[in-house]
Amino acid sequence: MNKLNIALLAGGDSSEREVSLRSAKFVAGRLDREKYNIYHVDIHGLDWKCTAPSGHTAQVDRNDFSVVVEGERVRFDFALIIIHGTPGEDGRLQGYLDMTGVPYSSCGMTSSVITFDKSTAKRAVAGTGINLARELFIRRGERPDPAQMVAGLGLPMFVKPNASGSSCGVTKVCCMEEVIPAVEAALAESDEALAEEFVAGREFGCGVMVAGGREWVFPLTEIVPHKEFFDYEAKYTAGFSEEITPAKLDEHIAAEIRRMALAAYRACRCSGVVRVDFIVTPEGKPYMIEVNSIPGMSAESIIPKQLAAAGMSVGELYDIIIADRLSGHDH
Repeated sequence: MNKLNIALLAGGDSSEREVSLRSAKFVAGRLDREKYNIYHVDIHGLDWKCTAPSGHTAQVDRNDFSVVVEGERVRFDFALIIIHGTPGEDGRLQGYLDMTGVPYSSCGMTSSVITFDKSTAKRAVAGTGINLARELFIRRGERPDPAQMVAGLGLPMFVKPNASGSSCGVTKVCCMEEVIPAVEAALAESDEALAEEFVAGREFGCGVMVAGGREWVFPLTEIVPHKEFFDYEAKYTAGFSEEITPAKLDEHIAAEIRRMALAAYRACRCSGVVRVDFIVTPEGKPYMIEVNSIPGMSAESIIPKQLAAAGMSVGELYDIIIADRLSGHDH
């Protein structure tokens, strides 16, 4: 059997760059070298540096997404995208790969655009029976009225970038004086900001994948931050959060989360593996927070823990996704 040439795309240009590189290293160690030649591609602006299995490094030719290694041109059979934030999670890379004809592991371009834009994702799932927090949308250049925002959403509220990840630029606002600094912090990460009503409760993540004619909804994870909320530090620093997989939760609430997660996956036209996050109120009502189209895949990340609880390895997950895409299933 001929080995497939896999481009493992990592890095990117967002504040999640280091997280992406960690995830890619973890995934690379779990892919089957009997099936795949793994080419690490670190994307940083227009610098696309490829490290071949031999250790040889070269720049990727972006005209046709190929690379010359020791005098021989290598074309990629598949792209495995592990880039959080731009350009991997916002649809840009997917559009480029569609143009070059190389199949890839993540949501397609349209789906990536929808899920990366939090306000658009909420509109996409509205009407599917998914509970959503009330919101106010703020564009760069607008001067929001803090009193109006507090009247509409109450306190505390969350102010977050509309298009960003890893909780970068997210503020929990507890008084009116904090509104404008919070909006400015969010707009430092994204051209638009979202203010949302605070929904008190427990936080859960649910991994979903549809591939090879099957649906997988993985065991739930409860995220227990040891901080005010699950911010960047809590996500990526040991000891700042506890993640319990499988989550201890009443089965009827867990079933409702699973139903909503799959409904969000369908409504946003996702493919590959995604993670849908929820807050469950003390009354047991789940609210969707967001859809992560390229969830973290490092040793500390939620999806690998859910896979382990389901009896599936990270390598098996990508075997399924790669086989599904190469069999001709559309994005």
